Amino acid sequence: MARILETTVELKSSPGKFLDMFVGKQQFEISSVCPSYVQGCELREGEMGQVDGEEKMMMEMIDSIDLENNQITFKVLDGDLMKEYTLFLITLQVTSKEGDVGSVAHWHFQYVKLNEKVADPESLLQFAIEVSKEIDAHLFSW
Repeated sequence: MARILETTVELKSSPGKFLDMFVGKQQFEISSVCPSYVQGCELREGEMGQVDGEEKMMMEMIDSIDLENNQITFKVLDGDLMKEYTLFLITLQVTSKEGDVGSVAHWHFQYVKLNEKVADPESLLQFAIEVSKEIDAHLFSW
């Protein structure tokens, strides 16, 4: 049975600018923007932008991009995460703040645990929050 875990992060940057860090040419800069969280990012195949304290590796692919709604979904294919889950989808949607400057990043994890002994991915959710804050600080400093 699929489970859902989600959170939101308030940002100073615009939705398009923030999302571009994940789907545009800047996606390979994430490791230099937040090196304490991301040690590397490389394109394995296709075209860029097309459809606990321990270091972890995760290989994902872009499953869908909806630029009109500032939304991207990643499907995790391999790596440490897939040792505990049979399905893991990560959706990021960034929306403008109503009547204010900035935006809100909404992280949505849909996953199926390998078994009931596997913990919910709370630490990965915290990772998404921290990476969002570092990317936002980088973008807002431009």
